[in-house]
Amino acid sequence: MIEQTLAMIKPDAVSKNLIGEILKRYEAAKFKIVHLQMLHLSKNEAEAFYDVHQGRPFFESLVSFISSGPVVAVLLEGEDVIMRHRAMMGATDPKQAAPGTIRADLGSSIEENVVHGSDSTEAAEFEIPFFFGQESVTRR
Repeated sequence: MIEQTLAMIKPDAVSKNLIGEILKRYEAAKFKIVHLQMLHLSKNEAEAFYDVHQGRPFFESLVSFISSGPVVAVLLEGEDVIMRHRAMMGATDPKQAAPGTIRADLGSSIEENVVHGSDSTEAAEFEIPFFFGQESVTRR
């Protein structure tokens, strides 16, 4: 099934000049890059984006990190792209991620793990319009 997902290249990856490497992996996986933009989230925007984690012990640290520098938001499209992107990213903790995954190869810690990806259709339906507007969501 063709679907869409949000991928976000986090501030640690941007500061390490890993944008091209990550995009190259998406293209090699035959993901279609539909939209792409670099931006710097404010603290309020970061809180709104990660609202699902409100009240969890790591919330403040996550908000602080994601708003610490520019991110690259990427709208990906492809067959089973949500599940395939999640597998390509690897486990949240790079030390637990399988060799060859983005996080295992490029991440340095559970927080500085270089990429974010929607974990479900419902999450994608919130996250994509957050960055690209409601009109960018394709219903299939």
